[in-house]
Amino acid sequence: MRTGLLILVTAIARPVASQQIWDIWQTTWDRQKLFTSLAPSTPINFVTPGAKASADIVVTETSAFQTINGFGGTLTDSSALTLNNLKTKNNANYWSILGHMFSVADGADAAGFSYLRVPIGASDFSAKVYSLDDTSGDTSFSKFNINNSPAYLFSVIKDILTINPALKVHIVPWSPPAWMKTTGTMNGGTLQSGFVSAYPTYLLKAVQGFKNMGINIYAISVQNEPENSNPTYPTCTMTPAMEGQIGAALRTLLNNNGLSSVKLVGYEHNWNDAGAYPVTLMQDDGGSYDGVAFHCYSGSYTNQATFHNAFPSKNIYFTECSGTYGSDWWTDIKWYMDNLWIGSLENFAGVGLMYNIALDGNGLPILPGTNSCGGGCRPIVTVNSDGSFSYNQECAFSIFVPQGKSDR
Repeated sequence: MRTGLLILVTAIARPVASQQIWDIWQTTWDRQKLFTSLAPSTPINFVTPGAKASADIVVTETSAFQTINGFGGTLTDSSALTLNNLKTKNNANYWSILGHMFSVADGADAAGFSYLRVPIGASDFSAKVYSLDDTSGDTSFSKFNINNSPAYLFSVIKDILTINPALKVHIVPWSPPAWMKTTGTMNGGTLQSGFVSAYPTYLLKAVQGFKNMGINIYAISVQNEPENSNPTYPTCTMTPAMEGQIGAALRTLLNNNGLSSVKLVGYEHNWNDAGAYPVTLMQDDGGSYDGVAFHCYSGSYTNQATFHNAFPSKNIYFTECSGTYGSDWWTDIKWYMDNLWIGSLENFAGVGLMYNIALDGNGLPILPGTNSCGGGCRPIVTVNSDGSFSYNQECAFSIFVPQGKSDR
């Protein structure tokens, strides 16, 4: 018989001598308990471990590391559509999901997500390929239109904000508009060198567009996965020099337009290249960037330390990881804990995100014709056609490290 058990505790923030455990959350391999609160009748005091203690919880209050800025996932067009359809099909279940994911109320049975990543334009999880300005040659972006994004995207974000008004929204493009690309399409290729000086204005207008919709932006990344060119969905390669030039100009534009508080994030790609691309980017134009972001699809969380050691003052964001349908539930739980919610944090990440917030049981809807996510990307919550839903192993985090706290 398998005896796998995962126990996590939450403690109040006060000096170690008076630290107390106020809640215990338990998950068992057979799913008989899924992040179930054991709710001790009285708080458990931290004391000196006895000789027979089999496991010690040690809090070193004097050692503070990075600030935790939030946990959450990505609201792709597909995720927003899935949730919006549920709102019509079963309004109560819609609000139940949003409350369970995003509520930060004291005592709430909720994950307490506080960070949302949103694509600028189309991604591999959109109904079609589009940008926010598809007018060829419009380098002044006079035809820029935030409403090229589907209305349900903004509707769902606004609903989430009613539950957690402190939500941090981080936007990122999968590709510049097609007419700016070497391929003439958003799918694959790179940005034409002649448009490098114009492109930062497009990104500025994206920040302003979201703000005009009532959604303040916490951070913006220059490019999702700049080392990936895939002809079946929006992607775009950029060298560190190109991304640096765009970032430097965008930083100036943000500052000059009353948006100096918006964080600028670089790289947004896999762990494996942590010692090369993002290091070069920071060497060339680091003054413009708050830090860099990593994904989980190649390399190891330990690679984050390579970047941190080179630029210890720069923040590290962990912004994407997706499971696929058909994998083992308990193996996934252990991998996520080891690599993401313990490993990446121990290696200086201050943000932790999964990929799609919501999809159906087949990892749909997805961009027609894409080969992205073979086997079906598994979301944080699966929403079924009858309006029922179930949380997946990707939902097993966040509540244990509230945003704004330091890792210790």
